[in-house]
Amino acid sequence: MPMLLPHPHQHFLKGLLRAPFRCYHFIFHSSTHLGSGIPCAQPFNSLGLHCTKWMLLSDGLKRKLCVQTTLKDHTEGLSDKEQRFVDKLYTGLIQGQRACLAEAITLVESTHSRKKELAQVLLQKVLLYHREQEQSNKGKPLAFRVGLSGPPGAGKSTFIEYFGKMLTERGHKLSVLAVDPSSCTSGGSLLGDKTRMTELSRDMNAYIRPSPTRGTLGGVTRTTNEAILLCEGAGYDIILIETVGVGQSEFAVADMVDMFVLLLPPAGGDELQGIKRGIIEMADLVAVTKSDGDLIVPARRIQAEYVSALKLLRKRSQVWKPKVIRISARSGEGISEMWDKMKDFQDLMLASGELTAKRRKQQKVWMWNLIQESVLEHFRTHPTVREQIPLLEQKVLIGALSPGLAADFLLKAFKSRD
Repeated sequence: MPMLLPHPHQHFLKGLLRAPFRCYHFIFHSSTHLGSGIPCAQPFNSLGLHCTKWMLLSDGLKRKLCVQTTLKDHTEGLSDKEQRFVDKLYTGLIQGQRACLAEAITLVESTHSRKKELAQVLLQKVLLYHREQEQSNKGKPLAFRVGLSGPPGAGKSTFIEYFGKMLTERGHKLSVLAVDPSSCTSGGSLLGDKTRMTELSRDMNAYIRPSPTRGTLGGVTRTTNEAILLCEGAGYDIILIETVGVGQSEFAVADMVDMFVLLLPPAGGDELQGIKRGIIEMADLVAVTKSDGDLIVPARRIQAEYVSALKLLRKRSQVWKPKVIRISARSGEGISEMWDKMKDFQDLMLASGELTAKRRKQQKVWMWNLIQESVLEHFRTHPTVREQIPLLEQKVLIGALSPGLAADFLLKAFKSRD
């Protein structure tokens, strides 16, 4: 090793490949060039992680070489002020300071390029801390993630306030990520969830964070996954994600949570509308709300109809069968029993290993969602594409060019430029 160090990188690597080891790990700065004949790794993400596989024959064996930079290398590009800012947020976050959690979520929601880089550094630090905490917890998840969806008027906010107060009284720390629809005209949103959860918003063991969709489909925001991770890092053991809830397609949250709960109001018109291949088949638990007073009879009827309808759907879990229950946030009926069923779900999924497998799959979905977002942004900001977009949009508007041909032209321009 000392004899190889003074030589250029390619001689250093070739010398190591002649050694009788089966696996090598090297750490270089992102600016490192490995010299001619040795391919240099391409950036994997904004954290500066690099990875490439080289299949090299040495003594008849195929060897894999992975070159990657560490988080430390990436943070060296931060200024002292930026480093102090990230460290302050991270320290306050893991200590459970609500102000730091709020500021961290605001940082990950930012669309500013530099702030997005700082957010990724912070997220990586929180992820490493989160992984260490899970390992000390015998590999079990630290938090229970629950997604809530349902049509407008189902009483989602009313249910969350009653349910949240019950959980905090039992010693849990609850975080509510409420997604608010954004205006297509102004881009703004009402963000009125806190005004409808007055009691819960004053509870120091509960944290409510409303966020606008900003045009993101699926009932969640583009940074909901990041917000979940930050809330768990801050010590919240139950995370509720309330979706926009404006249709049958609002089930993107199912790829982010452990359990997906669908809230349905009684006497809502076409009671079995949900059994179309949409949101109902993603639900682990269906709760018929407002089951009190004059609505008890229709609530019972809808419950029976959905119990029958769920039997026709394909089974998604080997250990859990979706349940249909009736609840009332006004009288409190059925909500304690609902929590018992949610805990049963968590215990069964953990014991069977399905929850661990589900979370791993969700990590992959999260990665590909970020890749799609990054690729689309790269495409739209590409110089050649950016110049052609206004012209082609105008031709599409006047009918001189079909949208398909316009898209094909932009893709060909993008490919030829690269």
